Formats: sequence, structure tokens, C-alpha cells
Amino acid sequence: MTSITPHTKAKALKPGSRRPAKELCSECGLCDTYYIHYVKEACAFLNQQISELEEMAHGRSRNLDDENDWYFGVHQQMMAAQKKQPIEGAQWTGIVSTIACEMLTQGLVEGVVCVQNTKEDRFQPMPVIARTTEEILAAKVNKPTLSPNLSILEEIEQSGMKRLLVIGVGCQIQALRAVEKELGLEKLYVLGTPCVDNVTREGLQKFLETTSKSPETIVHYEFMQDFRVHFKHEDGSIEKVPFFGLKTNKIKDIFAPSCMSCFDYVNSLADLVVGYMGAEFGWQWIMVRNETGQQMLDLVQDQINTKPVISQGNRKPAVQQSIPAYDQGVTLPMWAAKLMGVVIDRIGPKGLEYARFSIDSHFTRNYLYVKRNHPEKLDDHVPEYAKRIVNQYQLPKS
Repeated sequence: MTSITPHTKAKALKPGSRRPAKELCSECGLCDTYYIHYVKEACAFLNQQISELEEMAHGRSRNLDDENDWYFGVHQQMMAAQKKQPIEGAQWTGIVSTIACEMLTQGLVEGVVCVQNTKEDRFQPMPVIARTTEEILAAKVNKPTLSPNLSILEEIEQSGMKRLLVIGVGCQIQALRAVEKELGLEKLYVLGTPCVDNVTREGLQKFLETTSKSPETIVHYEFMQDFRVHFKHEDGSIEKVPFFGLKTNKIKDIFAPSCMSCFDYVNSLADLVVGYMGAEFGWQWIMVRNETGQQMLDLVQDQINTKPVISQGNRKPAVQQSIPAYDQGVTLPMWAAKLMGVVIDRIGPKGLEYARFSIDSHFTRNYLYVKRNHPEKLDDHVPEYAKRIVNQYQLPKS
């Protein structure tokens, strides 16, 4: 495993001392390296260029006449999947970790950029270049905090590696794609996960303490398709809290401004994306964006069960109702929240329609955030596909 050490070219730049995106910085790690020289072109919050980078990574950008492209980006196929033999302790069944391990053991790559946690704190991210399967498996389970994955870019150059797998989220991958040609690699593979609403470590603690009955024993959590947050605890128990029972008035300010300004929930520039929100409860959602992504998926095809994705229900009423509720910090009594959760789980959106619900809810919220806090950036920063999604709804005028 390679850890982070300073690069001589970076010394004069005082890594980490400058953040050109200022409060919108997602702390992706690019500015902690001498690649800060490229930040004005590479940063997702200084130069929105998803369309151009899609063309570079996938051979085409989104078809704006195709609503599926608006929502899910360029893709060749998508499916629901489960690993036949789940990895113990994985947040899901371990598809991401399995792909990474296979790529390393089969010699497709010499290292894998992934995120372990520090010894002191299971939620504190520690980016590494893993060189063994043990080091990859030590990175299983999401760290729902801002993570400087790209801080290892200098180490990649120093290592002499030519074939690399990077696992990351949208803002990290946009910056990575923008500087990809500067890395001296023969082949870069990108395995992405959908991402929304990250927080600082302090913000995460506030969320856990505000929401869970036992914040100190939480191993991981996820906002699930049954409209409840699932907290897994050290003893294996699962605590479930309805979305509509969250204390929005207390936690709405914990999300990073970068996440409140993000319109790349589905990780548009990865070769292969593995998440959950477009699949039925208990399954994972896989999107193959290009031939490189298909090559990665082929490595584990015999280790997973797959089935077609479904799309059921109508998301739009729920999204429209969520806009003023979030905007005004409305919190329902727990009995009402549980009842609403049960009803929506039975008749509400499922599969791809749930994914659209989640995207719509966050894009409308984020559009309002940018409009109110950075109006000068609104036209250039919000991609055309996101504007089309937002325009389906009635937003507050102010």
C-alpha cells in the first residue's frame, strides 16, 4: 500500500493552503498536490464540463432528446445485481470490492485508489493506493464524509505505475478526467459510486447524534429505497428511521456547500457505476457506460446474479411536496413519519423511478441553493440535463 507523502514540486504551493473554489470546494484532494496548477480547468465547481468530458471518456455526450440520458448519463446497459457469495462486512454484497480485487489479481492494474479509514475513527477517510487484495478489502464500507482521494496523484507518478484503477465519486472523477492525460498512465480504469450529500466529519457526528439512538455504535448507514435510513450497529442490529422523521430543521445546514451545488449524482464520467438507488430493495444497481466498464464487469460476471431493472410508480407528486418541506425545514412527528413511510413504500416509486425521485429531489434543492447563494454561477454551473429535470417542477420564486 502506498500512502501520501509530499511531492517536491508541491512544496512551493503549500498544499492544502489554497482552495480556489473557496466555500464550494469538495476537498477532492487535487489542491493538495502540484496538480493544483490545473484546478481552474479541472474543478467541477470552477469549470462545469461534464458534456465535454463525457465525449472524451465515452465517445459521446448525453442525448438531450432521451430522458434516460438526462437522468443516468451515457450508458450501454444497466441491471440489478447481487454477489452470489457476499463479502462479510461489506456495506452491500461487495461487488465494488470484488471487481477491484479481480482487476488486481488478474494483472489488469498495478494499484487501486480506494479509501480506508484511520485507526482512530471508522468514519475518517484515508485515501490509499492499494497493492494487495487485503488492502482493498480494508477499504470496504462507505465513508460518508468529504474525502481527498486525489491527494494521491503525485504518488501515482512517483510509483511508476502505468495501469491504475480509481474508485471515487463524481466531483473527484471530473477532476481526475480533466487531468488524466497528465498522469503518464497507459490505462486508467474508473469505478464510480453515486454520491449525494456528503458532510465534514463534524457534520456527520451531528447527523448521527441527531438521528440515531446509539450514534457511537454505528458501523455504516444508508438512505434506502424503503424511504428509511438504515443504521447498522456493531452488534449487527439494524435501526430504521423514516426519511420524513429526520430533524431537517437541525441538520439541513450540515451538508457541504459543494454537495448542495452538485449535479452529478450518478457519477457521469466513470466507466462503470455501482450503487443501489436504481434497483429494488436488497439489490445493487450497475451501469456500464463504455467498453472499459464492460471489461471490468465481465471479470465478475460468474460471481453475481443479475436481473433487469424495474420502474414503477409516479415520483412527481412526492418530489413536488418535498420541495417546500425541505425548503422550510419541516419535520413530522415520528408517528406521522412512520405512517407516511409505510404508505409511500407500498405505492411510491420503485426501481428507476425511485432513482429519478432521488435525483429530482436533490437537483431541485441544489438548483435553489445555487440560485440563492451563487446566482452569478447559475447558468454556467447547472448542466442542461439538470435544467430540464428541474423545469418539470414548480419552485419557490425567491
